[in-house]
Amino acid sequence: MGAALVEQLASEGVRVVAIARRKDALDELAKRCHGTVIPLAHDVHDFEAVPTLFERCVRELGGLDLFVYATGIMTEVGANEFDTRKDLDMLAVNVGGCVAWTNEAAKLFRTQRSGTIVGISSIAGERGRKGNPVYGTTKAALNHFLEALRNRLADYDVHVCTIKPGFVETAMLAQARAQGRSIKGAITAQAAARSILAAARARRNEVFVPFKWTLVAAVIRNIPSFLFKGMNI
Repeated sequence: MGAALVEQLASEGVRVVAIARRKDALDELAKRCHGTVIPLAHDVHDFEAVPTLFERCVRELGGLDLFVYATGIMTEVGANEFDTRKDLDMLAVNVGGCVAWTNEAAKLFRTQRSGTIVGISSIAGERGRKGNPVYGTTKAALNHFLEALRNRLADYDVHVCTIKPGFVETAMLAQARAQGRSIKGAITAQAAARSILAAARARRNEVFVPFKWTLVAAVIRNIPSFLFKGMNI
């Protein structure tokens, strides 16, 4: 989704800094976007590097109006596996990285009294699913953090948008299929990117992508716990 967002913005003539761990993939993305994208390799585990890198991004762009955190991992976890190393890695990438980068955006946008922050969460954050407890936890934490940040920055005309995708054709979904999960009805990353940018520009608070997941979430939230604990969804 991150690459699709970059390509969509670049096609509109927007200058973008694209940040990811793999330099080769970033360079290829920048090449496809014909000079409107600045590639920046960074491992999101390196929290201490973030303030300096953020300043560099703003300087090279000549300012910043929109910040999107689209980084996330869902590590395979067996039904009877409790692996602290895997769990803490998901927390570091999905939550820690978002906090480190988004705090920098929040400080800048609060000072300039404008800007939009977008965080990519997931439908998985709505209830405590037994299949991958910590992945869902990271998304629930992200929902809470982004809502709190939205409330904190509201007085400065800074908007924070939480995106909660369902199934999107990404590497993460391919990984889930490789683990034997049957997943149908996924939308393309390009379709998700269009919906995400539309929600950000309309200053929406929380948006499920696509819309049908709004209804699914409403049902999931209202399943009694004694029934939900036996479900594998």
